[in-house]
Amino acid sequence: MPRDPLIGLVGKPSSGKSTTLNSLTDASSKVALLDSCIIYGTRFGAESVRGRFTTIDPQRAVGYLQIDCACARYGKEALCKPNYGACKNGKRSVPIELLDVAGLVPGAHEGRGLGNKFLDDLRHADALVHVVDVSGTTDAEGKATRGYDPSQDIVWLRGEIVRWVLGNLMEKWGSIKRRHVATKSTAVDTLQGQFSGYGSTSTLVARFLDKLNLKTPLETWDDSTVELVVNAFIDEKFPTVIALNKIDHPDADKNVAKIAKQQDPQSIVLCSAISEVFLRKLAKQGYVRYEEGSEFVDTREDLIADGDPEGGGLKEMDEKLKQRVENLKDMVLYRFGSTGVVEVLSRAARLLGLVPVFPVRNIHSFGSGSAGNTAVFRDCVLIGKNSTVRDVARKVMGDAPIAYIEGAGGVRVAEDDTVEAGKNDILSFKVGRV
Repeated sequence: MPRDPLIGLVGKPSSGKSTTLNSLTDASSKVALLDSCIIYGTRFGAESVRGRFTTIDPQRAVGYLQIDCACARYGKEALCKPNYGACKNGKRSVPIELLDVAGLVPGAHEGRGLGNKFLDDLRHADALVHVVDVSGTTDAEGKATRGYDPSQDIVWLRGEIVRWVLGNLMEKWGSIKRRHVATKSTAVDTLQGQFSGYGSTSTLVARFLDKLNLKTPLETWDDSTVELVVNAFIDEKFPTVIALNKIDHPDADKNVAKIAKQQDPQSIVLCSAISEVFLRKLAKQGYVRYEEGSEFVDTREDLIADGDPEGGGLKEMDEKLKQRVENLKDMVLYRFGSTGVVEVLSRAARLLGLVPVFPVRNIHSFGSGSAGNTAVFRDCVLIGKNSTVRDVARKVMGDAPIAYIEGAGGVRVAEDDTVEAGKNDILSFKVGRV
């Protein structure tokens, strides 16, 4: 049965991985606030807490991917009541599983630090979010410094993953070639036998081999060709979003400019995880009005100025807190349009080609089918690109026998039809034997 996608958060210690996780979820990560982490002129959070951000054990948590809900297509926003997540004015938050793993340091593929544990956890991820401290205030091992070049982190972290896979493969490459020849296997079958432990599939292997267009037989590949194959596998198996974190730091601009010249712009997201955490905390405490990922934040004074004498019922902030909010607006929201955190998951979903699918019982009302329940589009599942209606059926219904499947408008759809956004993404499964 198809499993849910898993997004892995990776990065060196003190890069802000755990803060990013907390900004994407309501999880409480085992982190300590940096004494040097000062947000907009004052210390953020418990000012007496010291020490670097640390994640000891891998954590699975639920984040929320923002998508366009099907309810907006049919003018049913007021009736949309998701079983999980939320939907507001046609913008839906869909649960997606996240994995925050131990901080990686150079030499991890040789077991340095928590490297072996990190890399073993990594194999379960479908895509990666590499959280990079773009301020340049932490070195490769996460220790406090100034003037560090964070573009190095992108290079060495990917290199650690490549050397991990390459090292495992080269240890037994001689016997792999002999078996390949003896069994007259295809390159796809042989490589899948080696890469299956990393969550690979034969389709994935065939895809990256087609891109490489290698003409030579596998048994003649030299070391450089094997390394080329491993790099292509990493690119295909672990599409990566580079989350340039701590963009509010004074030294961030020059580092962002350098990295933007070196990396695919579609893989880069600028973000300030601590700003998102800060705003959500203020919103929960009733000091501001703020929606996750928004470019706007309203204070009591803002709402009064807009004509609401009650200020939206928000609490009055002292001058120190007001100044922090104004600084955040200037340094993050006005400059970058948002804290960038919500875009991190959206970008990862696009790299994976995830498609939201809405299973319903009643294909005409889009409801659950229970008497008196007018709520629509209660469920939403995320399906990988190139998936078929059959794949959705297996994920939603398991091994239950399916008599037939209907799409929007009550039109029957074939099990081998592909699923895309806006096409075969609203489905009703009729259980029984044909």
